[in-house]
Amino acid sequence: MEAGEDFGPWLARQLRIANKTQAELAEELGLTRAAVSAWITKRSVPRPTVMGEIAKALGTDLGTVHTRTTDTRAGLPVTWYHRPGYQDGGRDGGNAAAFAFDADVQVLARETCQNSLDERLVKNGRPVRVRYTIHELTGEALEAFRAAVLWDELQPHYQAVSEFAADQKVGRVVDAGVRDMFEKGRLILLRIDDYNASGLTGDDYDDGKFAAVVRRQLESLKSGRGAGGSYGLGKATLWATSALGMVLINSTLSDPHEGRTERRVIGRLELPWRFVDGNPYAGPAWLGRPDPETAGAEVVRSWWADEETVERLHLTRDSDEPGTSFLIVGAHDVASLDQSGPDPAADEDENGSDDGTRDVRAMHRRLVEALGRDFWAAMTGGGSRLPLLETSVRTLRNGEVVIEEEKVDPSDKQPSRTRALRAFYDGTTVDRLTEAGQVALRTVPLRLPWSGGGRGTLGIHPGVLLVTAAEDDDGVPNQVHSLRGNRMTIRKSGVSGLPLGVNPFQAVLLVGRAAGESAAFAEEAEEFLRAAEPPEHDRWGQTEELTLRWSHTAHHRIARLTTEVNAAVKGLVVRPRSAGAQESAKLRKKLTVPRKGAVPKRVSGPAQPELDGLDAEIGAGGEWRITAEVKLPRVDEVPAMTPVVLLDVRSGSRPRLDWAELVAVEGCEVDDGMLRFTPRVRRAVFRGATDATSHPVRTELTRLVLELRAGTGE
Repeated sequence: MEAGEDFGPWLARQLRIANKTQAELAEELGLTRAAVSAWITKRSVPRPTVMGEIAKALGTDLGTVHTRTTDTRAGLPVTWYHRPGYQDGGRDGGNAAAFAFDADVQVLARETCQNSLDERLVKNGRPVRVRYTIHELTGEALEAFRAAVLWDELQPHYQAVSEFAADQKVGRVVDAGVRDMFEKGRLILLRIDDYNASGLTGDDYDDGKFAAVVRRQLESLKSGRGAGGSYGLGKATLWATSALGMVLINSTLSDPHEGRTERRVIGRLELPWRFVDGNPYAGPAWLGRPDPETAGAEVVRSWWADEETVERLHLTRDSDEPGTSFLIVGAHDVASLDQSGPDPAADEDENGSDDGTRDVRAMHRRLVEALGRDFWAAMTGGGSRLPLLETSVRTLRNGEVVIEEEKVDPSDKQPSRTRALRAFYDGTTVDRLTEAGQVALRTVPLRLPWSGGGRGTLGIHPGVLLVTAAEDDDGVPNQVHSLRGNRMTIRKSGVSGLPLGVNPFQAVLLVGRAAGESAAFAEEAEEFLRAAEPPEHDRWGQTEELTLRWSHTAHHRIARLTTEVNAAVKGLVVRPRSAGAQESAKLRKKLTVPRKGAVPKRVSGPAQPELDGLDAEIGAGGEWRITAEVKLPRVDEVPAMTPVVLLDVRSGSRPRLDWAELVAVEGCEVDDGMLRFTPRVRRAVFRGATDATSHPVRTELTRLVLELRAGTGE
């Protein structure tokens, strides 16, 4: 049972809520003002016989006064406060931070799970437990929820957004969300609960985690140096995933605030500028109890809700364990609308008819996929290391189970990588792969620069590279997953220049604190790599923070690490070729042996592959990163082609650039720089990255030409 707040602070807050002075309470009780002042300053407490009179004066019951675990309902009611429009006439078309991410539940899972990892309570050694609940409301359940969030107060604001902001992106999304709720008679809630986390501690307005999440933008107050987030943008995914721009919050605190820990509730609404009943409103709004200490008691603050209120708001938590529940109202997953899913029949019942839960089933499946893909390492333990994270997903409809709670198992989602990490924790790695199931270990150097642009190397951090055979359930083979202290997958990359015939493998790179607390320069590597991550935390490269704190060339240290990793992987998976094998390969290229009875097939039209699409961008290291699509002719055998990348110039020959990486994606293989196409396919895709050192001028000043040449391309 929760311990009650001290009587004095509790009584002072109730008087403010009831808009009542100490003198007025003293008069109602027939006592002196000095007696009431002594209670509030904790110099004394009222006699038991006076407690009943105090309850009557505050309009509550005697039990509430005795336990003091909730506020009284008398006085100022819970309501929505809408921020007034700016006096200088400025307007916001929505929260710009939300545009940093897509309305995608997989992006949401990555950002929210990372935040929960950052706020894990580490002293007890237990993992943080994160549960995602998808809950579709219809009929009476939907009407009851709308009443709980005071929809009648909000409707004029949503109507104004539909009328005045229809030409803005946020306005269109909100208008579509409202129409979907009323036309289809349903609303999807997506709740994220974490347990064994710090909770939203701190004051409503002063510096603290509560204000950083609920009141402010671009502010990150993480609990540890190894935190995944650093921009303060991750929380914006919550509102970006809501078609109504509404998120409700219930937090259980690890450190008491106002003597309380349980059921600290508030809501935040993100809408664009609007004009309602002759008044302009800037954008955001908050659901809470009016703060009598603010001018006109207009601004609302969080309140300590009772169990009935959190139940009506669908915010009931399983236990009193610290953590926070975020309820996304009107959750939508735009990315899932473009995917048919691996098994469309999974969205139909046993009689073959759609049961109306296709959207929530797709969201459930995509959440499980994202958690297993990005957080498999955080959910893996071994040796003396325990998992940092446990995750699960469940789906409901009007309180009834649609899909049972599914606990994400890292060994099921990422069997090879999980095996590799456990072998490292258990100390069972080997120097070289000789048998199935083994995990080979190599150390790779990360040469850390001096901060402030100083020349030379601060120190060499030994990253840990783990390589093991790939299994069918691992997804794309021959990949390196890189991660640091919070054990979230930061970067996924292929290994360039692999010869044909290499046995499929998976590799894991552990750097920073993930390489071990005792690893040399682990903290410095953690700080350096964290600064090299963009807001999405999905790669390492040039960032503004890296440039400001280190230098504009600091990202070259990461590129060198990648080179070391690729070389180490090849040393483990590529078998040395004998001189005889090399000579045989040369002869095979010069000789063509026709099959018996084979008759050349006549074809009409071009018999050469043709480039049919090209997507190019400049990478963090100044290289061109290219994705190309090739249209293949209708012939049994397509000749091998060499992709050649050139710089476009006004006169003279075009300078040829070198490839740093050339990777087959679909319908082809890369063999010694040439593309060999799979028989009887009509389309092939490959990716490549140029070697920035072969560029004669800055990449930003150049234009690119890509050609397909027959044979070796010379």
